[in-house]
Amino acid sequence: MSGSRQSVEFMSFELIDPAALPADPMQAEEALLARAVAGQAVAHVWEAPLSLVVPRSYQRYAALADAREAFAARGCPVWLRLSGGGLVPQGPGILNLSLAYPVRAPMGTLSESIYVHLCRIVADALNSLGVLTHWQAVEGSFCDGRFNLAWGPGDDARKIAGTAQYWRRVPHGESDDRPLYAVLAHAVLLVDADPIDINERANAFEAMIESGRRYEEMRVVTVAQALAYECFAIPADVRERVRAALVQRVKEASLPEQ
Repeated sequence: MSGSRQSVEFMSFELIDPAALPADPMQAEEALLARAVAGQAVAHVWEAPLSLVVPRSYQRYAALADAREAFAARGCPVWLRLSGGGLVPQGPGILNLSLAYPVRAPMGTLSESIYVHLCRIVADALNSLGVLTHWQAVEGSFCDGRFNLAWGPGDDARKIAGTAQYWRRVPHGESDDRPLYAVLAHAVLLVDADPIDINERANAFEAMIESGRRYEEMRVVTVAQALAYECFAIPADVRERVRAALVQRVKEASLPEQ
């Protein structure tokens, strides 16, 4: 194993103070990627203001610009993100974990490992609070994918977190002929937001752009709801407890094996 590969595999994450990043989530993504391009492994645990985030593929909808303007006028800006997938609601009660780090591997070959690595960090944090999760697709949930974190068994499982990743190629040393990428891996965790509000906002926007998508409230669950369903008391500071658990797991994590 080469020294450069070893240094990438055994790096730990540096937690970034949210105040050190731009308030615009998309500019913050660029700032995290810039650090990964420079060879750093960084983590950001954050909460966005009331908003929606959609992939750039939504630009195919003719009504997108008008819909974004209408939602911004209501105090709910709609951001265009780098990664793929679908619409994601943001706002109070929804925590985000962003990991950015360098990768030495052909494009996409570590995609599954990166998703599993991210899911394990979030799942371990939730497990420490008494919420057991696993990864699976949850039909009817927003931005569905097979690396959702889900709570509950089989077909009754509900989405508690969504994940996404984005790869960017960057220059690499002449002594190493393998491509070097910066990867941004991102999780959106429903902590104590209102699932009814989440789905109403998401469905209203999808209807306005005539995408044909519609999401179901009963296909998602928050950490607070999962605790209640398991007959645990819901701490008044549940959001801060979840944030602290995420931070602790990030501090203990190393990068995915490459």
